[in-house]
Amino acid sequence: MFELSGRIALVTGASRGIGRAIATRLAGQGATVVAAARGDHADGIVRELKASGRAAEAVSLDVTDAAAVERLPGEIVGRHGRLDIVVSNAGITRDQLLMRMKREDWDAVLATNLTATFLLAQAAMRPMLKQRGGRIIAVSSVVGQMGNAGQTNYAASKAGLIGFARALAREVASRAITVNVVAPGMIDTDMTKAITEKAQVDWAAEIPLGRLGAVEDVAAAVCFLASDEAAYITGHVLAVNGGMYM
Repeated sequence: MFELSGRIALVTGASRGIGRAIATRLAGQGATVVAAARGDHADGIVRELKASGRAAEAVSLDVTDAAAVERLPGEIVGRHGRLDIVVSNAGITRDQLLMRMKREDWDAVLATNLTATFLLAQAAMRPMLKQRGGRIIAVSSVVGQMGNAGQTNYAASKAGLIGFARALAREVASRAITVNVVAPGMIDTDMTKAITEKAQVDWAAEIPLGRLGAVEDVAAAVCFLASDEAAYITGHVLAVNGGMYM
């Protein structure tokens, strides 16, 4: 199941955390993974994948650089002949209560988390339409579904991904391109490790399964949506949150 041999997959924000796990899982299922991150940050995961016999390459990408984002899908097609899977995972937080939030922090979060997905999907459409097939998967958040105090910018960006994906899914379904969203809950990453132990316990208490999720849980969901087994699923939000939001 979930055989991805011969597929070319692009993963943004692939250097650590959820993005790294997604790149690892897709490569493990046979895809050639193009791991994108700022500077040379994706080099480490690509070295690991190649050492384990997987096909991967690193690309330097700042997702707020519109010209670079718009060029990348075409460059991948130039090297590999096609582009089958796009996972828009890169994201940032700039948390603050709305009364104190700076405009630049609002703009930065929307640019990275939402606008970059628009630009990437738009550029990826060209080869996918010609191929008459493809998978676009955006990584949202439970915060985009239920909200969270101090994260109006982040919640808006992640909720925006859901509306974007549902609208785009209707536009491209006739060409066998699916567009879906994975919405992680509280996942055990560097970001959650940075909060206090008490806060982690408090969060876990809100989760029916009683624990934080693992990055592999999210990667498995993405891999499923990228596979042939999910060919009849589009415009869907797959929650990976342990029951935190239903």
